[in-house]
Amino acid sequence: MKCPTCSSETRVLESRDISDSTAIRRRRECKDCEHRFTTYERPELSVRVVKKDGTREEFDQDKLKKGIMKSCEKRPVSNEDVEELIRNVVKKIRRKGINEIDSTEIGSLVMEELKDLDKVAYIRFASVYKSFDLESLEKEIKTIKR
Repeated sequence: MKCPTCSSETRVLESRDISDSTAIRRRRECKDCEHRFTTYERPELSVRVVKKDGTREEFDQDKLKKGIMKSCEKRPVSNEDVEELIRNVVKKIRRKGINEIDSTEIGSLVMEELKDLDKVAYIRFASVYKSFDLESLEKEIKTIKR
């Protein structure tokens, strides 16, 4: 791996498993400028996502994270919470052992996780994901209040 500062070769100082063993955290140091940084190595999830319009694209964890972060904006949700949520969703997709998954199913998995994490973030995500009108939004809020 190249150094992000000077593009020289780096060496690994320390490696350790992430708590749920889905990734390896590596602490690295540049051989030239001695800049230290952390990388994460995880197996790629090679699943195609079938979108609502029928098109297919590769599953993109960064795209998923961007959508979740948007719903968690200005909420008391840490980056670690979001990373854990994504790990849980990816783990559930992996367990299915499938090559394709509907975007609606991914959205449902995210909403399931968000509901436990932050109710406001859940409503934000659900309102975009389910294209709520005002009446549907009111119903969902009443459901959550119970």
